[in-house]
Amino acid sequence: MKGRESGMPEEAYWNRFFDVEAALDVLLGPPGVSGHALEFGCGYGTFTLPAARRISGSLRALDIEPALVAEVKRKAGAEGINNVHAELRDFVADGSGVKSASLAHAMIYNLLHLDHPVALLREAHRVLSPGATLSVIHWRSDIPTPRGPSLAIRPTPEQCREWMAAAGLQAIESVDLQMCCPFHFGLLARR
Repeated sequence: MKGRESGMPEEAYWNRFFDVEAALDVLLGPPGVSGHALEFGCGYGTFTLPAARRISGSLRALDIEPALVAEVKRKAGAEGINNVHAELRDFVADGSGVKSASLAHAMIYNLLHLDHPVALLREAHRVLSPGATLSVIHWRSDIPTPRGPSLAIRPTPEQCREWMAAAGLQAIESVDLQMCCPFHFGLLARR
C-alpha cells in the first residue's frame, strides 16, 4: 500500500536537500553501527549506500517501488557495496519480514506522514534489539520547503515524539540537522 503523497521527485533534485554524510555523522555517529540495520523506504538509495559503509553488518533496504529497488541494487553493485540487500516489500501492509529483536539500527526517513505512523514505528521497535537505535528524519512544517508532503499531513517533531513513545521507544531526543538538512528535523530513540 503506497502512503499518502509518496511520489519521489527527480533524483538529482531530491539529492540537493541533503548533505548525507554530515547527516549520518549525527544519526549513526562517527563510529557507525555495529550490527545489522534496516531502512524503511530506501528510495533512490540516497542514505542507503552511505549508511551501508558505516554498518558492520548488513543493511536491508525496503521499498514498494520496483524501479527504486532495482536502482539501489544496481548502485550497490556498481560501487562494490556488498552488505546492502534491497528488497521489494510493502512494509506498511506486510511488515518488514525481519526477525524480532535482531537489529542494531533502523532508519525511517521522510515516511511518518503515512496513514498509520504508530504501526510503522511499532514495527521498527519490534525488529530492534534491546538498546538499539531508531533514527528518524522528516520534512519540517514550520518553514517553507521546496518539496515534501503537504503541510496538512506533515508531522511535527512533537507529534513524532508522541508516536515514538506510543510505539514503545524510549530516550527520544532531537538531533540538529540544520547544517546538513535544513528542510528537515531529526530524532533518535532507543528500544
